[in-house]
This record gives sequence, C-alpha cells and structure tokens, in this order.
Amino acid sequence: MNIIITGAGRGLGYELAAEALKRGYGVIAGVRRPDQEQTALSKLAETYGEKLTIAALDVTDEAGIAALAASLQEQGRTLGAIINNAAVLNARDTSIEALDFQDMLITMDINLYGPIRVVKHFLPLLTEPECSIINISSEAGSITNAYPNDYPYGISKAALNMFTQQLHVYVKERGIQVLSVHPGWMQTDMGGAEAPTNPNHSAEGILDLIEKRTTPEGHFMFVDYTGKDMKI
Repeated sequence: MNIIITGAGRGLGYELAAEALKRGYGVIAGVRRPDQEQTALSKLAETYGEKLTIAALDVTDEAGIAALAASLQEQGRTLGAIINNAAVLNARDTSIEALDFQDMLITMDINLYGPIRVVKHFLPLLTEPECSIINISSEAGSITNAYPNDYPYGISKAALNMFTQQLHVYVKERGIQVLSVHPGWMQTDMGGAEAPTNPNHSAEGILDLIEKRTTPEGHFMFVDYTGKDMKI
C-alpha cells in the first residue's frame, strides 16, 4: 500500500509517516518546503530508503497538487490511502467581536479547501484494494458539543466533516472508506505539552482504521482514533 500524507514534517503527520513505514507501507510525505531541512523525515529516509518519498505538497497550491498527482501517475504509482492531516489553529480563544476575518480565510483555505484540493487530484490514483480517505478532524468540529471562541478552527472542522460525509456517499460503491477522525488532544506544537495523548498512539489507531482492524458502525463517518463514534 502507498499512503500520501499532508503536513508530514512534524507532529501527527510525522508520526503517521513513521507508523506507516514501520508497517511496511510506502509513504509519500507531503511538506510545503522539502528543500528546507527535514530532520525527522530525513532520519526516516535513512532507515526506510525508497519506501519514503518526501514531496512538495502545499495544500493551498492547487497547481502544485495537480503536478504532484500527474508525476505520480506518470511513474505508475497508485495509492491505498490519502490522509489529509495538514491544518492550522488560528485565533485561539478569540471572541467574535475581536475576530480577524483574515484568520478565517487562512484557516478555511488550509483546513477545508486543502483536503478538497487533495482529494480532487489524488482520487484517480486511489485504486489499490481496500482504499481509505482519512480527513483529520477534531472534536471542535462537533455541532452537538459546539463552544465559542475557536471560530476558524471549529467551523473549518465542522465543514470538513460535511465534506467527509459527501465523499462517503460519492465513493461507497467503489468500496472506499472515508472517515473524519478526531485524533485526540495530542502532545504536538498545536496541542501543547500538557495534552494527554501521545501522537504515536493516535497514529497507530489511525493506521488500524486504514487497515480496518477497527470498523466504525455509525451512520456518520466521524470517529475518534480508536474508531469510537463522535457526536456530529
């Protein structure tokens, strides 16, 4: 299986790449600037060699995404999973009265339109058996448990959950699994050091979902990294 991962240079994205390689899969690790030092991924490359491809992938750059997809297709490479992991958390704890709409625009461009662009161009390559599209979401995207002040992030993740549900309906006849996954509050740059979840544990759970060791049973394709249904 080949897995493409966005935002793979650090945090959960890196852990997902490391776990996938550990399980014997090929990984296309998408980072915005592969020409800059990618210390963690470079160490993985030393261990796994050609199993790892570090690729330029900026989710806001549709032309670049299309070019990467075309390049992989020319190489005859197929995909078994797409993991839309790249995201930003802007305007944290900002009241609606103080909200800067530039933060909204940036967040929606990366957190929502980014996954849409990636799926648009990489879906034709998703031809391996038992394929999956994993959109990394958040409990912040639950309408049932909505809370104020994290407007850009929460709204973008709620919209991402809608995109997941639309995709699920669109590709279910092809046998493609589509999930929005809450990875937990993790010890990453975004989550902070006080977070209770090790991102490696979350990565293991997400790979288990891709391998269908865990099969979600709810109507809505919104689960946590253990496969437990989340409230939409």
